[in-house]
Amino acid sequence: MKDKYDILDKEKSTETHYVIRDGVTSIGEWAFESCGCLTSIEIPDSVTSIGDHAFEDCHSLTSIEIPDSVTSIGDHAFVNCSGLTSIEIPDSVASIGWHAFEGCSGLTSIEIPNSVMSIGEWDFRGCSSLTNINVSEKNLNYTSESGVLYNKSKTEIISVPEGICGCFSIPDSVTSIGIGAFSRCSGLTSIMIPDSVTSIGEWAFSGCSGLTSIVIPDSVTSIGTGTFSGCSGLTSIVIPDSVISIGICAFEGCSSLTSIKIPDSVTSIGIRAFEGCSGLTSIPIPNYPF
Repeated sequence: MKDKYDILDKEKSTETHYVIRDGVTSIGEWAFESCGCLTSIEIPDSVTSIGDHAFEDCHSLTSIEIPDSVTSIGDHAFVNCSGLTSIEIPDSVASIGWHAFEGCSGLTSIEIPNSVMSIGEWDFRGCSSLTNINVSEKNLNYTSESGVLYNKSKTEIISVPEGICGCFSIPDSVTSIGIGAFSRCSGLTSIMIPDSVTSIGEWAFSGCSGLTSIVIPDSVTSIGTGTFSGCSGLTSIVIPDSVISIGICAFEGCSSLTSIKIPDSVTSIGIRAFEGCSGLTSIPIPNYPF
């Protein structure tokens, strides 16, 4: 990894505004990590990739324009850029890495161009002000509706903006709820899950503290790791007879739950599944030991 000063135009750069010199082809891993004074940066058309953790913890960075020469944005590239209010992703970008924009609490919306073929997991986790994820209609892999990110065929719900509030109804086309899809949607108060859904990903509703009740359809066979972890407002949940397994930390921290009925169909319960459920006085477990 090169020192950040090796890729800067030192004559044009200042303490708060960086100018990357022409001819630089990549911004390496950790290149500008924790540059707390950086407020803006100019990236030349010669740059084709932004590396992992490149701008991590650049809290003062408020906006950035990515040139249309860039084809990839690495894992954790803009993690915790809490001052970032806007970012322009050009049509040249084909991949966005895992956790790329996690913790960008100032972002209110983001545009996914038609060129993007892969989006990493947890990309928008901690983007507490985000209300819209918009995808170009020409994108062949992803689509959006009402600011929510889906795969192109709308069989999987991938990411719901954390700024969404109130009631949300999942479309009947959806068969799976992705990993962390609703994570930290604290303004979500209720959700309708259709019978078309057969799988709910790990940590899917973790941190949905405003959610008070939920009915899982009998098309679902398992409740994964951390699915409802941190749903502190959840007072009731209906687990259908179709469910055969409850994962690790599935209901961890659901402090408002006062009772829960586990159906006879359940054959395995992960460790710490009900840890921190201070309102529960007992958990009737049928067929125990498994």
